[in-house]
Amino acid sequence: MNAIYGNIRWREIAGKGGHIVERVPNNTLSLDIQTRSFTKVVFDTIKIGIIKSNLIAMFAGLCMALYVEQLSIFDQIGPIVLALIGSSLVIGSAGVFNNLYDRDIDAVMERTRKRPTVTGQVGTKSGLMIGFSTAVLGTIVLYLASPLAALFGYLGLFLYVVPYTMWTKRRTIYNTEVGSLSGAMPPLIGWAAISNDITHPAALAIFLMMLIWQMPHFYAIAIRRMEEYRAANIPMLPVVKGIRRTYVQMNAYLVALLLSSLLFWSLHPVIALTNAALSVWWIVLSVSGYRRKPENKWANSMFGFSLLHITVLMLGIIGYSLIAPLL
Repeated sequence: MNAIYGNIRWREIAGKGGHIVERVPNNTLSLDIQTRSFTKVVFDTIKIGIIKSNLIAMFAGLCMALYVEQLSIFDQIGPIVLALIGSSLVIGSAGVFNNLYDRDIDAVMERTRKRPTVTGQVGTKSGLMIGFSTAVLGTIVLYLASPLAALFGYLGLFLYVVPYTMWTKRRTIYNTEVGSLSGAMPPLIGWAAISNDITHPAALAIFLMMLIWQMPHFYAIAIRRMEEYRAANIPMLPVVKGIRRTYVQMNAYLVALLLSSLLFWSLHPVIALTNAALSVWWIVLSVSGYRRKPENKWANSMFGFSLLHITVLMLGIIGYSLIAPLL
């Protein structure tokens, strides 16, 4: 029910029995809707989902460094907060630049055609301002955590925007390999915020694991969205070489993922065995599912398990690194 008192239009909210329990100005409701809409536009532009997932990987690398260096999380609150904020800004800036550059192909694909850079809610000038400002600010914040963290943050941003988005995504089936280099930087950012020893086996383990894990993960996405990539003329592996070739290559990376477990032994055998068990399970799921399931359903199961694998492993690394010193 709407009512007018003075010059203000109010909206009456009725409770049980029809009794008025609250009167809210209509302009307040409108502003609330506008605020939510603005927030969604910003989050879609910076790819908030990708930021969240990468922050988990960053924090896992950070926790590993705390454990290896035998440092308390409470004594490193400053670098931890700086790493979280700086990483969020740098990763968000990469998302903005990617959205701006890919507007033409995003308009063709179903899952991306509603991005603000495609609909015109975020223009080129505004997008560039957001991208450059968050990139600079994020790099500065990471530098305050540690210069090495800032270096890895910059490398991740550069690799994602230039070699991946601008050079290889539209030209070669190896775009996924190039993009995975950027995706493997977040755990190194976290590690470098705490420790300068980037040659430690644990640091190499999480970097290589992230590098390899992305391949079957994104191959599964490419199969699920194969017709969209074909329509956008993006040379993803299944589009150019077919699903059978993708299946073989995916399994090769899964075997490599299994072998990467050896490097985790320096952190703790339980973490190494967890990655090994998950990798074996993934290989079995791949081989058996490919034989008895339709290709799309097989790809869906591979995609789903990739998320399970990375979630369990990362949470295991974080949990062990933080809890083990207390035992």
